[in-house]
Amino acid sequence: MSELLTNLIPRPVRVVAGGDGFPLGPATALDAAPGLTEVAAVLRGALGPATGCDFPPGPGGIRLRIAPELPAEGYQLDIRPSGVNIRGGSAAGAFYAVQTLRQLLPPATLRRARLPGGPWTLPGIRIEDAPRFGWRGVMLDVARHFMPVSDVLRLLDLIAFHKLNVLHLHLTDDQGWRLDVPGRPRLTSIGAWRPATMLGSRQHERYDERPHGGFYSDDDLREIVAYAAQRHITVVPEVDMPGHMQAAIAAYPELGNGFAGPVRSSWGISPHVLNLGPEALQFCRDVLDHLCDLFPSELIGIGGDECPSVEWRDSPVAQARIRDEGLAGPHRLQSWFTARLAEHLAGRGRRVFGWDEILAGGAPPGAVIAAWRGAGPAAHAARAGHAVVSCPDTSVYLDYRQSDDPGEPTPVGTCLTLADVYAFDPVPPGLTPAEAGLVLGGQANLWTEHMESARQVDYQAFPRLCGFAETVWGPPGRDFDAFAARLPAHLTRLDALGVNYRPMTGPRPWDARPDAPGNPRTIEDRLAELREMTADLDQASA
Repeated sequence: MSELLTNLIPRPVRVVAGGDGFPLGPATALDAAPGLTEVAAVLRGALGPATGCDFPPGPGGIRLRIAPELPAEGYQLDIRPSGVNIRGGSAAGAFYAVQTLRQLLPPATLRRARLPGGPWTLPGIRIEDAPRFGWRGVMLDVARHFMPVSDVLRLLDLIAFHKLNVLHLHLTDDQGWRLDVPGRPRLTSIGAWRPATMLGSRQHERYDERPHGGFYSDDDLREIVAYAAQRHITVVPEVDMPGHMQAAIAAYPELGNGFAGPVRSSWGISPHVLNLGPEALQFCRDVLDHLCDLFPSELIGIGGDECPSVEWRDSPVAQARIRDEGLAGPHRLQSWFTARLAEHLAGRGRRVFGWDEILAGGAPPGAVIAAWRGAGPAAHAARAGHAVVSCPDTSVYLDYRQSDDPGEPTPVGTCLTLADVYAFDPVPPGLTPAEAGLVLGGQANLWTEHMESARQVDYQAFPRLCGFAETVWGPPGRDFDAFAARLPAHLTRLDALGVNYRPMTGPRPWDARPDAPGNPRTIEDRLAELREMTADLDQASA
């Protein structure tokens, strides 16, 4: 089998080498069935500029069809001298077949200008393929460092190329508010801008003293959603509440518990949270309604993580809420609040998507859990009957350092090598088959405290995201050595796509960030910390 047939990422389920291939040329026609016109447009846009092929409509050449008997995201790709047959279980399956087709051509054809040489020949091959998981996600934090729309669209192209299908967009946090909300202009005039930004980990107390910010208009977000949908990616928005709300409280102090100050400049967790009084609750409902208007996703992220309850102990508004609702104390406020948001979203035909902290006190029925504090919360969520997305920081937090090399830029967290990410399995051990069926899939998270540009996001994401894509697409049994053997050829594709990935040989001299020092952690220390953080869940399970 030729090299082109063995270096596909993610690796298909079944590959059979054929005979002679199919040459592409100016007369190669594209025959797309009804419902596949957008997939045909993607194919023309992806292959046409470099190959010089226009792919005019017509019989012969490349044939796109729907095959309902296949899994919805599955496909069959058959290349023979007589033509190319693509059958997808849905438009999504046909789209993924096109991504595979792109990898079967030389990497230079991924460029956007006419190339010398040719003709370009697709190798003779038959591929049968389908993903293991329905949720193959990437979380992008645009609150810590704002990313312009063009950078978000570029990332969508890259994750689509790797057959990933969810973008979890983290839109707000203590350090910035990134969406417009009708009737709340100060969210963007004040909440979207912080006076300075930390350089490196917070214990170093270094700042650049430059304001940072930005926000997306409604049209910006509609463009992101539409662009993603054309690539069969669902955008799941998140507005973190009731904690991680300092930016909103800076804009509207009446939502908080007496804090009157700027948007947070330092990293870490702010103690300033919503007071959960009537006005704050209505504010949250208004924000969620606006998200529902902009994002068609069934799931709407409400965050729910890292919410200190200290302010609620002395807040007259919070204490009034506790009395009025007959709650046992401040520790029960958040679960009450989460239930109210779930009820409101249900009225809009939507469901809550929250971090695993919302399991404390009982998550609302139908809530989907993003399990991030190690593998334990994913198992707890599934055993409690909740659908779960596994995204443990011990495996798939791509802001964490990639090696112990001192040249790694702002080395934080535990060391997560490419092999570590590749070894991740979204289904934690010990679940029954029914419980394992509640694991929707996995998600790699890109927190951007230490990534202020798309170039730095590239460095942290790739090639680890290539390995992650294979873990959530392919079967449980995987061979890292075989993956590593295929990866060099795939890196030449990333070169053609202009990706600033981390070289396999390690960081380059210019990748280091001596002005932004990090805080490396050991996995042993982190696991001990996670055991303490999730003790409440362990007690509930017992």
